[in-house]
Amino acid sequence: MSINAVTHLNFRGDARAALTFYQSVFGGDVVMVTYKDAGNVQDPSEADQVMWGQVTAASGFRVMAYDVPSRTPWSQGENAFFVSLRGEAAEEVTSYWERLSDGATVLQPLGPAQWAPLYGMLKDRFGVTWVVDVVSEYSAA
Repeated sequence: MSINAVTHLNFRGDARAALTFYQSVFGGDVVMVTYKDAGNVQDPSEADQVMWGQVTAASGFRVMAYDVPSRTPWSQGENAFFVSLRGEAAEEVTSYWERLSDGATVLQPLGPAQWAPLYGMLKDRFGVTWVVDVVSEYSAA
């Protein structure tokens, strides 16, 4: 089994530019999924913004990013990142989720999502927001 913790950066409309910039600095591959791609458009003006993006380089560099929807409070520098915890096995991810949940505020219960077999979000007792999911290949079908 394998699990990774990755910095997940939060932007308001700049995720595409940031991911492109980080790829130019560190090399590697960039993947971006828009709210439209994922069928999760809440505000038509945000349809082409990044719902999930990642730069992965052979050097081991990895960063994730997304555009915080306008309906969600966001202030640059205050809630600028999450920790993304990604695993390959549902049992392992669920185990971490259950332990992180102790004293936490669950923002999105752990469960199936269109883009992952399991996905959830919580703010732990120390105020750190964790995005937890089971890794899956994204298909823009």
